[in-house]
Amino acid sequence: MAKLNEQPATAADLLPLALTSYGHFTSMRVDADRRIRGLALHMERLVRDSTIVFGTAVDTGRVRDLVASALDGREGPCVVRVTHFDPTVDMGHPDKATEPQIMVTVRSAGELPPPPLAALSVQYERDLPQVKHCGLFGALHARRAAQLKGFDDALFFGPGNYVSEGGTWNVGFIDEAGTVVWPDGPVLPGVTAALLQERTEYKIAPITLDEAKAMPVAFATNTSIGVRALSAIDSTPMAIEHPVLVNLRETYLSVPGEEL
Repeated sequence: MAKLNEQPATAADLLPLALTSYGHFTSMRVDADRRIRGLALHMERLVRDSTIVFGTAVDTGRVRDLVASALDGREGPCVVRVTHFDPTVDMGHPDKATEPQIMVTVRSAGELPPPPLAALSVQYERDLPQVKHCGLFGALHARRAAQLKGFDDALFFGPGNYVSEGGTWNVGFIDEAGTVVWPDGPVLPGVTAALLQERTEYKIAPITLDEAKAMPVAFATNTSIGVRALSAIDSTPMAIEHPVLVNLRETYLSVPGEEL
């Protein structure tokens, strides 16, 4: 059930979001003990993105309370999505959307790590990539195109054939020397990627699509999947096991969850 503030969301509440997609969100994996890795970073994201999208602040204490309430009666790991949008927004006057509200939804979480995924390279760059916004049409259209060709998801590349990110995940690579390399470019600053970068050695560099396919290992990261190996980029197979990949997974799982 979706809850807008403390009440079940109605169709009328959700219609403006459905018609405009004007809002932003963050998704958080909640472990069985109701602790969340990177909770503070998720709250920082909501504050930062609300300033960009609405020019307003977010009461993160209230967000925590609403998430805790939504988790009452839930067992096992799950994924909570906090969506911030103004139910009065209309396409003619988005400048009037200045009183965003908080919607919380909960779904079950899968096991970590999930199976490797095969990615199809698709030329695409998200609008306002630094914001985790609700405008998902382009990313989902790319994912659909990939799945129709037998792949699991899309890996985006932009001008100059430089890779950036995946459909709903950051991408990283492990080079021949065993160094973790994150692409330099306009991407969403992911919480899982940030947690790994705080705890491991890495470098950031521009990576073309050809260079990406020449890497021994590629992996995806986000809060729902943790660290997930890529089994292929287009027709190029990638190794799905590597000591550095194991270390990244163990490092992520060792990050202590934060209490709501």
